[in-house]
Amino acid sequence: MDHSLHVTSFYKFLTQGLSNLDHSFISHKFMSIEFLCHVLSCLQSFHSQICILVQELHLPQGGKWLNEYMDETSRLWDICRVLKSALSSLENYYMAGSTIANTLELHQSLDPPLSVQILRDFSQCQINGAIYLQESRGLMQTRIQPLSLKFDKNASTESEFNDFRDFSGVLFMLRNVNSLLLMILLNGLVYFSPDTSFPDEGGICADSHTDSDLNFMVYASKLHQRLKSAVHELRGQQSGVLCYEFLKAGCSMQEVEVELRKNIEADGTIRLGEIRKKIEDLKRCFDGFRSGAENFIVQIDDFFDEIIEGRKKLMNRDC
Repeated sequence: MDHSLHVTSFYKFLTQGLSNLDHSFISHKFMSIEFLCHVLSCLQSFHSQICILVQELHLPQGGKWLNEYMDETSRLWDICRVLKSALSSLENYYMAGSTIANTLELHQSLDPPLSVQILRDFSQCQINGAIYLQESRGLMQTRIQPLSLKFDKNASTESEFNDFRDFSGVLFMLRNVNSLLLMILLNGLVYFSPDTSFPDEGGICADSHTDSDLNFMVYASKLHQRLKSAVHELRGQQSGVLCYEFLKAGCSMQEVEVELRKNIEADGTIRLGEIRKKIEDLKRCFDGFRSGAENFIVQIDDFFDEIIEGRKKLMNRDC
């Protein structure tokens, strides 16, 4: 049976998905949660499509393909668990920030006891953020770095997978694309280090993929290069979390705290009238961050369900 049409259709699906993601990267703030949700959506849709491809190819029962599929979905599961764990540990941070903003919004001024409490809350919130960074760095070192995630720009010429139209070749190419998408999510939401983030292999130019079935590699390579360039320009050698909402909320908190300390009167009262706009911005930042983080966790849970369903379906098919 000629499987080439089904495989070509799958590669076209990858191409369209990565093309859309490239446009999303350009049109959104760098590493915004909205963009990161789009990255996760790509992982979900690519997984769904590979399950469809298995059924279209009528692969033999008990074949090597099933072990390869199970290995890749296990990798997706493990890394997404790290993502969910990291985001869940951020709850103390963004809930504390939201509480501070809500309190400030309700007052025209802070009496001395409330002033002391609010400034303590600012300090505790910043401590929570620092704890998150420390724990996230540990997660990357212990759970992610041993996996050696890399995006291989030269994947289409690997001798072992020259026949990229059989299922093993398809899954190899998908694994490479998935690695890029997972690196984006990890660096955006868990921890970024200039020494270890966005590594690649192969020196081939993205435009040198001449096989039309491999157009998705052009978009993947361009996206990878865009990310490396943007990170170098915006962050340089500074480690941390790249998520736009996380960084924006942190900056807004620092600005408001500085203004509060500047406006402390002799009796300990703090007038808030002059910094009302900064308080409103602080509330928007933390409310948006909280909403985005919670939506992302819901989306990850959906992906877990899809992986379970896909594995059951293909294992039952193989019985």
